Amino acid sequence: MDDLDKAILISFDESGSLDSGLKSQAVAFCQQIKESPSICSICIERLCFNKLVKVQFWCLQCLHDALRVRYSSMSLEEKSFIRKSVFSVACYMSLDDNNSSRVLKGPAFIRNKLAQVVVSLIYFEYPSIWASVFIDFLRNLSRGPVVVDMFCRVLNAMDDELISMDYHRTLEEVAVAGRIKDAMREQCIPQIVRVWYDIISIYKNSDPDICSSVLDCARRYVTWIDIGLIANDAFIQLLFELMHSNGLSDQVRSAAAGCVLAVVSKRMDPKSKLNLLQSLQIRRVFVLVATEDIDSDLVSKVASLLTGYATEVLECFKQLNSEDGKGVSVELLNEVLPSVFYVMQSCEVDATFSIVQFLSGYIGTMKNLSSLTEAQLLHVGQMLEVIRLQIRFDPVYRNNLDLWDKVGKEEEDRMVEFRKDLFVLLRSVGRVAPDVTQIFIRNSLAGAVASSEERNVEEVEAVLSLFYALGESISDEMIRKGSGLLGELVSMLLSTRFPCHSHRLVGLVYLDTITRYLKFVQENTQYIPLVLGAFLDERGVHHPNGNVGCRASYLFMRVVKLLKAKLVPFIETILQSLQDKVAQFTSMSSASEELSSSEDASHIFEAIGLLIGMEEVPLEKQSEYLSALLTPLCQRVEVALFNARVQNPEESPAKIANILQMIMAINALSKGFSQRLVTASRPGIGAMFKQTLDVLLQILVVFPKTDPLRSKVMSFVHRMVDTLGASVFPYLPKALEQLLAESESKELLSFLLLLNQLISKFHNAVADILDEVYPAIAGRVFSILPRDPLPLQPGGNTEEIREIQELQRTFYTFLHVLATHDLSSIFLSPKSRVYLDPMMQLLLYTCCSHKDIPVRKACVQIFIRLIKDWSARPYSEEKVPGFQNFVIEAFATNCCLYSVLDKSFEFHDANTLILFGEIVLAQKIMYEKFGNDFLVHFVLKGFPTAHCPQHLAQQYCLQLQGNDINALKTCYQTLIENIRVQQNGSLVFR
Repeated sequence: MDDLDKAILISFDESGSLDSGLKSQAVAFCQQIKESPSICSICIERLCFNKLVKVQFWCLQCLHDALRVRYSSMSLEEKSFIRKSVFSVACYMSLDDNNSSRVLKGPAFIRNKLAQVVVSLIYFEYPSIWASVFIDFLRNLSRGPVVVDMFCRVLNAMDDELISMDYHRTLEEVAVAGRIKDAMREQCIPQIVRVWYDIISIYKNSDPDICSSVLDCARRYVTWIDIGLIANDAFIQLLFELMHSNGLSDQVRSAAAGCVLAVVSKRMDPKSKLNLLQSLQIRRVFVLVATEDIDSDLVSKVASLLTGYATEVLECFKQLNSEDGKGVSVELLNEVLPSVFYVMQSCEVDATFSIVQFLSGYIGTMKNLSSLTEAQLLHVGQMLEVIRLQIRFDPVYRNNLDLWDKVGKEEEDRMVEFRKDLFVLLRSVGRVAPDVTQIFIRNSLAGAVASSEERNVEEVEAVLSLFYALGESISDEMIRKGSGLLGELVSMLLSTRFPCHSHRLVGLVYLDTITRYLKFVQENTQYIPLVLGAFLDERGVHHPNGNVGCRASYLFMRVVKLLKAKLVPFIETILQSLQDKVAQFTSMSSASEELSSSEDASHIFEAIGLLIGMEEVPLEKQSEYLSALLTPLCQRVEVALFNARVQNPEESPAKIANILQMIMAINALSKGFSQRLVTASRPGIGAMFKQTLDVLLQILVVFPKTDPLRSKVMSFVHRMVDTLGASVFPYLPKALEQLLAESESKELLSFLLLLNQLISKFHNAVADILDEVYPAIAGRVFSILPRDPLPLQPGGNTEEIREIQELQRTFYTFLHVLATHDLSSIFLSPKSRVYLDPMMQLLLYTCCSHKDIPVRKACVQIFIRLIKDWSARPYSEEKVPGFQNFVIEAFATNCCLYSVLDKSFEFHDANTLILFGEIVLAQKIMYEKFGNDFLVHFVLKGFPTAHCPQHLAQQYCLQLQGNDINALKTCYQTLIENIRVQQNGSLVFR
């Protein structure tokens, strides 16, 4: 072994036992040899005599790299030497008498690398230099299986490296591939196909690997060679014989099926394709899917063949217009479809997706038919059966799915994804053949109930899922009418008791399905008792699985929302059914296990609130119901507050969670009561909510720094503003005072949202309240907001900065709501005056520089409103001393001129154009309010500094004094764009 051999072995060593320095030296030495001008001779010599596999691989890799990089610079002698030597190695020939190394007997990866080297030569030399390469190979195949194997590897490598369009190809590679294919078609393809036939016939029993390799070659090359070379009586007959030969390996039989599929998929005109498909007599393989092991690779390949065949026949049906063509297509489809359905029902194959795609295409062709034939109706039924079987869960996961452990969640997620295409197919079938689909679901439902215990859960869940998914393709109107068999199906659904109802999956899909078809019940009220039973007994909120009970609570609330007034006669029954749930919640010292989630409880209380909050409920009953619910909830809160006062307001998680649940329940309950009912028609009900508000506001006193509690009380105040209307006013000062105290930026944001709600609802009526709270709000906001712009670099986007940005945006909205609801006088009250200048500076900076265009627009609109409010008419006494000068000198110049001149002000952006419109409107109003004072400063002082041409300034003045705001906007945009061209953009807002 010489130094190069040693270096190669060391460089390939992955054991980690060698010194890293030694390995680096070996790699460097190998690289040095690789760059030698004589590298090709070195490599070929070693291929001939060296039996070390790693050395052989290194030599072949070097040859491959050298040909790709240096071929054009090689001498004719070197090219000839490489060609002859490589071909001799590939054909198992000795270069001289001492040749002893046999690369072809090496492992597969060595032979594949050798094939790549041959293909590199073909790339450069065929057919112009090495025109005989394929003929030479064919002459040497008699040397035995190793040469046949090598020939197959060369053909396959050529497909991978050059011909196949499954990979991205450069324009040069496409041109070379075209050149090679054209030459091969003219010179040698018929001979190669003949050799394929002979090799398969000779080696089918003795060497399955060789036989499979040849079939794989044929499969690849069918796409571009003359189809008649393969699709003839002899070759096709051979392929079908191979598929049917039980004595052959599955490897060979599967390869034969793949070759037939390639023939079936060959691109050609539809008439010729149909003749080809008809000639194949595909019925010959139907027996294979019924008699072979359903889990075998052969059945998977035959399934793909049948699906591909059916897909091609369907394409012929779509493309052919002749009656004969369509008739033949239908016959072939009718012939193959039973086997396609059988494969999907019986076999675990990879072809499921392609089968579903085919069936979707098939059902799509039926959409325009006036009626379906008996055969088509039969196929529809078979499709539905296929879908039902495919969407079933495997019973092996039954317990996992019930407990919903990690395995169960993964399996459910997998099945949700797997079912998507099947449900799309179901809905298509449902549209094409609604009666057949509904009859199928009815019969399946009856069959699922009677199914064996081993499959009962999966059968019932599958058919309920079918019924649920079908609803997505049915209009609300059809559901209301119970079109077709829908009425019977819904009745059957509601009246059926499934033995497996306690399983989580069945419980969930059962309730979801009822909810989907509720509009039928809305029109057919005789079914209401059955619906209530399903949601209120052990199938619903009392289900043994908490996951189902939780879902039932939410869905029952939706049921109540939809049926509402129709449920009045059942209120007593409903409340009685929920009594234990409500009692668990209102009487225990901590949250019950059954209603461990506050949200679950809130759904039940919201449903009850919607029921008892209707005007159809008599006042006495309504008061009784509400009192029975509010009193214990409030008492629990009061007890918790008393204990906290007496013992020490310790913020234990259990205590806080307990109070949180009470607030959420009360809040949810109140959603069912309208403002008109509690303030106008039944003020006694309103009084009960006021008392509740009194109790809950005490939480802010006892737990002033507990954010979750403060947040929930804030939400309840929001709710009471909507529910109690103006009668909530007496409670607001105390509530707002407590909510504003101790508030951080996130809570201050919620507080501003509450004030926005009050202003939007009550307008000037809240002026006195705002006079009191605005100074405190402004003080808090200006202490939190930084004086400098917020950082925009990636590292600056922290949670704290995002909170400040959100507070800033909400504060702008608050100021906008104040200004646009005639409340700008709030800014001028004695307590608020101190914050007027910071507010104006903030608004001014935002108008000019904020990155969020809608925020800039809102701030410009605030300025417009303040100008209108604080400037009664031209030349009158100033309402706010210094305001006019500030607006003319700071706002007009910086916002209306300089900020618009900035290149970042993009006129092509829709939002920016809207902002521009507001800026132009602001100028018009400033002129109306301030007259020549504005004109002189803006036009005579501002425009010259911006290098505005005199004629454009004059046009602007004329348009400003006119009445056409759109003309003014167009004129000003032209002016700005003209200035931008002339000046260097040095004007910036400061």
